[in-house]
Amino acid sequence: MDLFVYGTLLFTEVLTALLDRVPAREPATAVGWRVAALPGRLYPGLVPHRGGAATGMVISGLDAAEARLLDAYEDSGYRLTGIALADGRSCPSYVWRTEALAEDWSPDGFAADHLAGYVTECARWRAAAEWACPPCTDR
Repeated sequence: MDLFVYGTLLFTEVLTALLDRVPAREPATAVGWRVAALPGRLYPGLVPHRGGAATGMVISGLDAAEARLLDAYEDSGYRLTGIALADGRSCPSYVWRTEALAEDWSPDGFAADHLAGYVTECARWRAAAEWACPPCTDR
């Protein structure tokens, strides 16, 4: 399975904590979308935006177990949806379905302020017997 990622899954540390590996990745852009900051959350959401362009990566080679894990990792505010990429491909991505902030999410700000703690929480979440809820909401 291929997946367009644009937020926390851009970070190799997060992928390693969740999947125990870093899948093959390539840069990609989703036209007509933006990566929005979300109220009360450390992670972003992909939302429609006329004239927007969301930069991210396509990760490829996910197996069925990894796909199920990522489905559990993403909370109910997301829906796995096929989106068009700038190169003409269609690729699934987790699209945010509820309220988003007007400002864009900052991967640099996330990395500087939250990445280390987020990775720790992701590893704890993955180690749990059941993936009952997504990790790392803003506390």
